[in-house]
Amino acid sequence: QVQLVESGGGLVQAGDSLRLSCVASGRTFSAYAMGWFRQAPGKERDVVAAISWSGGSTYYTDSVKGRFTISRDNAKNSVYLQMNSLKPEDTAVYYCAARRQGGSAYYTTPDDYYVWGQGTQVTVSS
Repeated sequence: QVQLVESGGGLVQAGDSLRLSCVASGRTFSAYAMGWFRQAPGKERDVVAAISWSGGSTYYTDSVKGRFTISRDNAKNSVYLQMNSLKPEDTAVYYCAARRQGGSAYYTTPDDYYVWGQGTQVTVSS
């Protein structure tokens, strides 16, 4: 199974942009549906966005619609999260997650996934 490494987090001001990257090891990346989750201190880990193996289907949680874009490049074993117009409430540790593509186009709960990256901190100051 794949292993995941995230990068791209940092400290930014409200209104700025960041692009998170997640690189997967292994030769079967295209067989995996991917997701981005985030977890703020004292809160549960929640889905931010999800994408099917082909990139043809995507999902966004309501609070990021119109601001964040999930994409993938199977040739580079990578999935990305472009985050624009960042808000202080976007502050969290962001995790990349993977699971074998099944019957659903994408997956939106943490229990759906069984491969996780180590997380990258995103802090948005007001």
